Amino acid sequence: MKRGMSISTELILVIVILVALIFTLTNGLHDASSVVATFISCGAATPVQAICLAAIGGFIGAVTSGSAVANTVSAIVAVPTETALLKILLAAMMGAVIWNLVTWKFGFPSSSTHALVGGLIGAVWVSRGKEYILWGWEELLSPEHQVIGISKIVIALLFSPLLGFIVAFLLQFTSNLILRNAKITINIWIKRVQWIIAALLAYSHGANDTQKVVGVVSLALAAANYPFGHVEPFWINAFGGTVMFLGTMLGGWSIMKTIGRDIYTIRPIHSLNSQLSSGGSVILATVLGAPVSTTHVVVGSVVGVGAADEFRMVNWKIGQEIIVAWCVTIPASAMVAALLYYIVG
Repeated sequence: MKRGMSISTELILVIVILVALIFTLTNGLHDASSVVATFISCGAATPVQAICLAAIGGFIGAVTSGSAVANTVSAIVAVPTETALLKILLAAMMGAVIWNLVTWKFGFPSSSTHALVGGLIGAVWVSRGKEYILWGWEELLSPEHQVIGISKIVIALLFSPLLGFIVAFLLQFTSNLILRNAKITINIWIKRVQWIIAALLAYSHGANDTQKVVGVVSLALAAANYPFGHVEPFWINAFGGTVMFLGTMLGGWSIMKTIGRDIYTIRPIHSLNSQLSSGGSVILATVLGAPVSTTHVVVGSVVGVGAADEFRMVNWKIGQEIIVAWCVTIPASAMVAALLYYIVG
């Protein structure tokens, strides 16, 4: 036990880290399912092959990613890094985990990022007040300041699916023109190319999503006055990547079905364009330090290729349900985290 750390503080720190890893496991179930959904549904790979590829790609992305996204996540909480912050983080992570498990159980492609942000907002709000949340709205309205806090995350979460939709729409529209006289055998090559693109998408998912947990764990270590809170978080990334690897290997089959089959009938060219759009969008977000939902970006890209190909054949009802999930997740996970804070606090 480290000097200056009580037994209760050390125990809470351990629990916070364990819950953070459970969140990472559920994130692997949720978002990794979306990474391989179109890859499987178009027949480019078997479920086992696709899951293995996503797990390996996600792990490599986790251990080689930087800290820009982690810094963004850790900066939304303005609570001093003291022992009391541990209980706030514990409630926030538990709220996000519960929401992830509920939506995974029903095959609902909700966002783990939304759940985490909602959990942090709810726990901080009831424990210290809304003034301890770094909203960043003033910086957003002032061109002289850099966008930070909740406003940066909200912008990223709203615009990343839209970007995925637009890029996928344009790619599919262009593909239809270029390949209009192509032979059916071209699908063989399209399926082979998808292995590379799917690996890129898995890498981008691991690079972006693992950093969110790194941000929370770094806050917890600093709050407990633990020395590792001030060092390079490579090992946290590696450990988080390993847990996400396991979550990916477990597979979220119901979510795969929703994205891969229920929105639009996916053929190889649709899957390729969707993966290109999603992978590029998530990598751009990671470079900018913006935490985004891989699931929502993939959903946006699937709707984009469907709209470009045959607008009327897109299952817009599923799209409406997913939009409802986008609107509900943050307040729902915030309320769950708020209730849990009263229990653990």
